[in-house]
Amino acid sequence: MGGGLVGSLLALYLARHGHAVELFERRPDIRGAGPIEGRSINLALSDRGWRALEGVGIAEAVREVAIPMHGRIMHDTQGGLTFQPYGQAGQSIYSVSRAGLNRRMLDLVEREPAIRLYFNQQCRRVDVKRQELELLDTATQQSRVVSYQHLFGVDGAFSAVRSALQRTDRFNYSQEFLDYGYKELTIEAAPDGQWPIEKNALHIWPRGQYMMIALPNLDGSFNCTLFFPYEGPDSFATLQTPEQVLAFFQRVFPDAVPLMPNLQTEFFENPTSSLVTIRCFPWAVHDQVLLLGDAAHAIVPFYGQGMNAGFEDCTILNELLHRHGPNWAEVFREFEAQRKPNTDAMANLAVYNFQEMRDRVADPRFLLQKKIESKLSAQYPDKWLPLYSQVTFSSLPYAEAWANGQAQESIMQRLMPHIQSEEDYQRPEVQQLVAAEMARRPTGPR
Repeated sequence: MGGGLVGSLLALYLARHGHAVELFERRPDIRGAGPIEGRSINLALSDRGWRALEGVGIAEAVREVAIPMHGRIMHDTQGGLTFQPYGQAGQSIYSVSRAGLNRRMLDLVEREPAIRLYFNQQCRRVDVKRQELELLDTATQQSRVVSYQHLFGVDGAFSAVRSALQRTDRFNYSQEFLDYGYKELTIEAAPDGQWPIEKNALHIWPRGQYMMIALPNLDGSFNCTLFFPYEGPDSFATLQTPEQVLAFFQRVFPDAVPLMPNLQTEFFENPTSSLVTIRCFPWAVHDQVLLLGDAAHAIVPFYGQGMNAGFEDCTILNELLHRHGPNWAEVFREFEAQRKPNTDAMANLAVYNFQEMRDRVADPRFLLQKKIESKLSAQYPDKWLPLYSQVTFSSLPYAEAWANGQAQESIMQRLMPHIQSEEDYQRPEVQQLVAAEMARRPTGPR
């Protein structure tokens, strides 16, 4: 249930294991004409996502519609730029259009003879005991009942399948909204169709209590996202007229305004969307139902890992199917036991990174700390890997990355009082402190 990104990938994996798959999607086919319902926000595809796509042989097809971003470019209020690379030389994350990627994956799904694809199918009811779904065809308004052997709920943060499980005994569920919403805006392509700001970077306008980011599109434009408080002095509540919006952007994001000719129109026409973290457990009912992706673990988008975590669900499930064969009960049990602590850690990381991107990336001390961390990683590659690299450029379990990151932050808090410039790192007394800290660190992917 769910023909989005994770649902499409999961269907391909299940078909590769020889299973007949029926894929039901609530929305119309997004490859048709007309406006697309849903978010247009661009996504950042990183190593975990690429690994999942490679597992079904579709990585190259997706790479054709992806743009590498080698680092962050921070924009200050005077238009000054600061570049912070991602990872090491040659490591990048990739900007992809959600709708463009979904279209590409649906094309691949449709070519798979073992998969039958249905659109306009709203899940009205899940009967777990009878193993039945009631589906409403929203185009014809006809209802039907479909029986299932195994039901995979990959129908997003407000999943109909999970909603049915919430009514079963001892099912734990929580949702936590940030006091921030987001709004999609656009930086237009230059007149010659080129990118008006650096193409191969994720752009951030950090402003303490809020921020704007921009990711590149293939046509030379950028998808911008304003993450902004609902209430307060600078908030969605206070920007009520086109004049107020323009004055605010000219004051806070002055270098972006000339690149956004439709700013005032988009601000009022595009919806304000909420940001939610959803946790639940269990994800499985016997060997019959399993939740994956946002249906199991929706997170806020500030580490660029929502899609990647959902895709990694498919990788892990694929490995368990190879290991346990037809023993679905064991596959489901081990899947939720393995993934639950890791996706909980990723939820914490996503909120942590929001605070970092919003507040800290404009702080000279923070930028200096990042440079010192890079020096530590170069000097002690077997003992130090920056947290961002552990999450983004490795397949280390998220929970281990989070624990490592907290330990490394404690070390930096002890080192940074002795470091006022990059050159200070080489001072003998600093090197002595570093050596003592590293002697206590275990060797491994840290």
